[in-house]
Amino acid sequence: MPSLKNVRPSSGDPMKTVIKEPEPEMGVSHVSDETLRAFVGYHMKRAFNVVQTDLARTLKPFDLRMLTYTALVLIVDNPGLRQSQLADAMDVERPNLVVIIDELERRELIVRDRVPTDRRAYALKATLAGGQLCEKAVAAVTAHEQRLLENMDATTRDTVIAAMQLIQKSLSKG
Repeated sequence: MPSLKNVRPSSGDPMKTVIKEPEPEMGVSHVSDETLRAFVGYHMKRAFNVVQTDLARTLKPFDLRMLTYTALVLIVDNPGLRQSQLADAMDVERPNLVVIIDELERRELIVRDRVPTDRRAYALKATLAGGQLCEKAVAAVTAHEQRLLENMDATTRDTVIAAMQLIQKSLSKG
């Protein structure tokens, strides 16, 4: 930890004061993240990076990304889902969802049908090809998750999920 004896003022502004360490010859040999490791969010982010990287690799053969995969699964599981409902379920802005929907539609994995009772709304449905691709992708993602969690027992897994749900609920209250 730097000592305040090594403080060098900068431009008279106390907020721009720099703690000066003795200059190492060749830079830092080891980056310490000790302070950051005290935060749960830091561990969550590092774990998510591992999950995201492996998931991207898993979905690549299906030409899907995490967002297009999520949208396809939700559409397959909820035929007739409106775009606004999908945006809410995915927690994405509606204009950003249009790009995802356009991609799935261009690939003929889903269709958009006007809702007869609301001409401004579209109901989303998977095509046969979309359903088949979804089934294969879900199987691959299931295997991906089993690989990542193979060293975690069911009780720990359930505890992790419960903890994530508590975090989600704590922010949705405020």
